[in-house]
Amino acid sequence: MVTADNLRKNSPESKKLEFDLPAYLKERQKLVETALDKSIEIVYPDKIYQAMRYSLLAGGKRLRPILCLATCEMTGGNIEMSLPTACALEMIHTMSLIHDDLPAMDNDDYRRGKLTNHKVYGDDVAILAGDGLLAYAFEYVATHTQNVPPPQVLQVISRLGRAVGAAGLVGGQVVDLEMEGKTDVPLETLNFIHNHKTAALLEASVVCGGILASASPEQLQRLSRYSQNIGLAFQIVDDILDITATQEQLGKTAGKDQKAQKVTYPSLWGLEESKKQAQLLVEAAVAELETFGEQAKPLIALAYFITSRNN
Repeated sequence: MVTADNLRKNSPESKKLEFDLPAYLKERQKLVETALDKSIEIVYPDKIYQAMRYSLLAGGKRLRPILCLATCEMTGGNIEMSLPTACALEMIHTMSLIHDDLPAMDNDDYRRGKLTNHKVYGDDVAILAGDGLLAYAFEYVATHTQNVPPPQVLQVISRLGRAVGAAGLVGGQVVDLEMEGKTDVPLETLNFIHNHKTAALLEASVVCGGILASASPEQLQRLSRYSQNIGLAFQIVDDILDITATQEQLGKTAGKDQKAQKVTYPSLWGLEESKKQAQLLVEAAVAELETFGEQAKPLIALAYFITSRNN
């Protein structure tokens, strides 16, 4: 374990140690939870709104909204202008989890330690709950974003659409399904799957925060590279945890990648090399934030958090 004594004074690792990430996460998670709770009321037909709220408010790290808020603040914006987009990102992410858990996809019974949406409401309502959250995410950005020029709001909506569609999450999911049961999946294909299925929405979370705050094109490029790197690192760690963590730690079924005969980073590289590659990606991500100075502390700490988490 690296300690403060053997770190260079201005290294990214030392900056991480100076920042109280647990307190930051606790405060930001509370902020996001409150906003999400207010975002959807139960009206007629009650069942669909209950199903949408069931998964949206089921807990989780809220990493995507927190990344959006942190990036907006780092680049000169504020929480108020980025909170609607942060909520929309969690709605989109929740939709992907609801649909991913369906019998036709990963067929999982638990998510975040609770029964999955289709186990509580049935496959039909679960599909519609995901659809409802996806549509409402775009509506929410358009109707609730304040003090941001309309062209930038439009840019955010466009980014979110690309991240979740066939050029992003959906495209990655399709290739992922096609590769199930195949033992000869090359690294290039695995990277394609996770750059689209996982990293695309994480990239949108970070870049949209910058867009809302009027970040420069060069800053947006740095944010894009930072988020692509943490997105891939996040997936590598997910693959590792599927092997090493328990169902209680994960809040979902453990070992399901092996059962589904999926090619993962550990299956290609082994556990130790996978951990090493995840760490290298995080270090590359952190290097992109050097020009932002002290304001980058939350994003630096969040990058290191990705490789140290146990769920």
